Amino acid sequence: MKRTDEVWKTAQLAQTFLEGVRGAIPLANEQLQMILRIVQMARSEVNSVLDLGCGDGILGRTILTQYPNAKIVFLDFSESMISAVKDKLQTPENNIEFVLEDFGQKSWVNSVQDFGKFDVIVSGFAIHHQPDSRKKEIYQEIYNLLTPAGVFLNLEHVQSASNLGESVFNEMFIDSLYRYHHQRGNSQSREEIAQQYYNRPDKAANILAPVELQCQWLTDIGFLDVDCFLKVLELALFGGIKPAE
Repeated sequence: MKRTDEVWKTAQLAQTFLEGVRGAIPLANEQLQMILRIVQMARSEVNSVLDLGCGDGILGRTILTQYPNAKIVFLDFSESMISAVKDKLQTPENNIEFVLEDFGQKSWVNSVQDFGKFDVIVSGFAIHHQPDSRKKEIYQEIYNLLTPAGVFLNLEHVQSASNLGESVFNEMFIDSLYRYHHQRGNSQSREEIAQQYYNRPDKAANILAPVELQCQWLTDIGFLDVDCFLKVLELALFGGIKPAE
């Protein structure tokens, strides 16, 4: 079966997302603050972090602000995204690694094993591109890569429980895109932005699953304290903690 997420390997789409969509995500600051709060509550120290499907590395870079001495690995299958991380980082690279790898393939685990186990693994708007069967495998692979008491947090696009919820989410996101672009001098009408949103080239790459179902998968794998920590319609931050040995 043809992979739908291959579209993200194109430099043009990656740039469009980073410049035109990433900054318009509703509650972006609150999401990042919640990630830091959970990590700080769950871990007395953080020495190693994996940002899986890192995009421009916003999640890993945010954690780096609080744990500047931590080893951070940024992994993505898009060269454009890896380049974006490098452009945005202002810190010395002796504690930072970049891995160009596709976590849609089980072999991705081999590319990070030399770094040892991770205290924190985060992922942002990436795993939803995988079929549900692969999502579950990835969650198991993440579990295996965590240190005892390691934290996994997934900031994700999830499936609405109703048609109404999906419609409200779409309208909210279009409003957010419209405000974001107009603040930056874009004169497009809301209708034009809505048309671009509904006909975006990456839409077919979305394979959404309910957050409740994904939390159950994490629980079945063995994660503790599994929860949806923040949710607004189809945007959800959820995860859990690997048991301490």
